[in-house]
Amino acid sequence: MIIKKLNKVTYNISILFVLSILTFPLFGQERHFGNTVVNPDRSTTFRFEDSTAKHVKVICDCYLQKESVTIEDEDYRSAKMKKDETGIWTYTTPPLTSEVYTYMFEADGKNHRDPKNPDSIRVRRDKMSVFFVNGVPQTDLYQSDNLHGRVDTLVFESITGGKNRGILVYTPPHYAENNESYPVLYLLHGLNGNEYSWTERGRAVEILDNLISTGKAQPMIMVLPDANPEQLVAQKEDVGLMKNILLYTTWDNLDFEKCFPKIDSFLSDHYRFSESPNSRAVAGLSAGAKQSANLANMYDSTFSAIGLFSPAVTNKQLPNDQYSYYWIGVGSKDIFYHRIEKFHKKMQQMGIHHTMFKSAGGHIWRNWRVYFTEFSQTLFK
Repeated sequence: MIIKKLNKVTYNISILFVLSILTFPLFGQERHFGNTVVNPDRSTTFRFEDSTAKHVKVICDCYLQKESVTIEDEDYRSAKMKKDETGIWTYTTPPLTSEVYTYMFEADGKNHRDPKNPDSIRVRRDKMSVFFVNGVPQTDLYQSDNLHGRVDTLVFESITGGKNRGILVYTPPHYAENNESYPVLYLLHGLNGNEYSWTERGRAVEILDNLISTGKAQPMIMVLPDANPEQLVAQKEDVGLMKNILLYTTWDNLDFEKCFPKIDSFLSDHYRFSESPNSRAVAGLSAGAKQSANLANMYDSTFSAIGLFSPAVTNKQLPNDQYSYYWIGVGSKDIFYHRIEKFHKKMQQMGIHHTMFKSAGGHIWRNWRVYFTEFSQTLFK
């Protein structure tokens, strides 16, 4: 494999959100996200402007009503909106729990994101808008109007097909101001993901940056690669989940795992990775958690900590290194819950040092953001 580095592009993630996240309001204040307003009681009013539409719905992963909409494994619901005399469609939710939510509108069968909300992310084939309901410290971690570290965008040549794998590299506050070396966390996406999954839906950059800035996590470099098998490298935004499912068995080819040493070597040449013992960690969600376990077994003693978030694991991924620390997170309604329970009990029998973190909910980003928050605070101490 030939690996190369393109011109480094440095950007501040907070720029993407500064238009919609200007302040952290006190309780009792309205917050505006484009046409959407979070009210003082934490209910949310959605607005959509189209006087010619005959039927309009809002679709959101927040509580609306009982009608469900299938979008990945999140609990999306829809509600019919009402039009006023000016042609504005509105719908107001009950008070919502503190969280980051995604939403879009469906007008006469066609999907639309909020045109006045600049903060949007990809969910399957659709672009969905984002809003926040504050109220607990966890949700505050998902937002930043002044990122302290920075993110670089890199690519390297894939093994076959002339495709390029993308990599995002987060460097912590003051990295450019000193000559220190830093420990490294590799953070992997799941099925139907890419290098942007953890920055867009996972809010990993904001979470880690806030934790480091408040002294709750050690300063570290975080690497977010496109870890797909070769056939799925560099997916475009309109690639659906079905293609990934049909090619799921290609994940067992271990394409990413096999090229990992070259990726790590390449990045070590361009970033100040610590060479001290226990200075590498790897974590991932679902299929990416399976990759993380594979990497730990393939490269003994490389990783001091392995984070498995809703891992799609079997006995093949059981650790062969009793000196690494494993952190496992799973929701009570996760599709892999029983499989992970068996994995956990087998690790107990083997005497493998690990933490088992259980939460409510299923195979969803709402859980994975929490798991990443908890795991990252245990690293390199």
